[in-house]
This record gives sequence, structure tokens and C-alpha cells, in this order.
Amino acid sequence: MTAHILLLGFAGLMLAAAWHDAARFIIPNWISGVLVVLWIPAALALGYGWTGAGLALLTGFAVLAAGMALWAPGWLGGGDVKLLAAGALWFGWPDVISFLVWAMLAGGVLALVLVLARRIAPAIPQMAGRLTGTALAPGAPAPYGIAIAAGALITLPRSQIFMALGL
Repeated sequence: MTAHILLLGFAGLMLAAAWHDAARFIIPNWISGVLVVLWIPAALALGYGWTGAGLALLTGFAVLAAGMALWAPGWLGGGDVKLLAAGALWFGWPDVISFLVWAMLAGGVLALVLVLARRIAPAIPQMAGRLTGTALAPGAPAPYGIAIAAGALITLPRSQIFMALGL
């Protein structure tokens, strides 16, 4: 029962990250921090053991390091990197591959939708004056937290976490 509640917390925090990123182009640090802290009782409840927990930690740190390399030139935001690393910690090896692939695919779809919407929105008279400060504004950043959350929620039902719960 505890593991189920923790998994719901994981999904809810991923959705909260997507919401914050869509609304304000920022993923609050507390979301990634709570994900990391909640992973500890989840690892215990799921029976990871020392080897499983160590591999999950190594996976999370590896994704954090790769994400920092993408953050340095400005290709990813800092909040995106921290959310990816927290998600990688939860999924561990080898489910992190599925998580990252789904997040990248969702990011591609997000980019296509934003490109199309940014071309269409200014032509709509009711939208023309309301684009400033939104994802539809020219040059606005892409709220990649949406894609990360989508990748996590798509991966979750097929992950070892669900298998451990017999789901």
C-alpha cells in the first residue's frame, strides 16, 4: 500500500512539474527535491536492496551529469535537468532508457506543436494581444517539463516498479 501511494506521489509531482513549467517556464527545485526524498521510502517499499538502490543512484547521477552537459550550452534548463535526474533515479537501470526515449519523443511532439501554434496564434484576432509571457510568444522557451512528465507517465506502467508491485 505504501509503495502505491509513493508511486501516486511520483506521478502527481511529475504532473505538477509539467504544470509549473507550462505556466511559468520554471520547474521549482522543491519538486525535484521531494521526488528524490520520496525515492528513499519507495526503494525500501519496493525491496530494491543495496544493489538495486546503488544502481538507481548511479543511473540518477549519470543522467544528472549528462544533463549538466546539455545545460551548459543552454540546450536544457536547470529545472529540466534536475527533473530528468530525479525521474532517472526512480526508474533506474534499464527503465531509464525507455523514460529518456519517451521524454525525447514527447519533446519532439511538443516542439512541433509549439512551432505550428506560434504560426497560427498571431493570426487569430482574439489571441494577438495575449501571447506575451506564454509558450506561444515568439522566442519563448519550450516548457520541456511537459515532455519529461509525459515520458515518465508513459514509462511508468511498463516499468520494473510496476512489476515489483505485481501491477
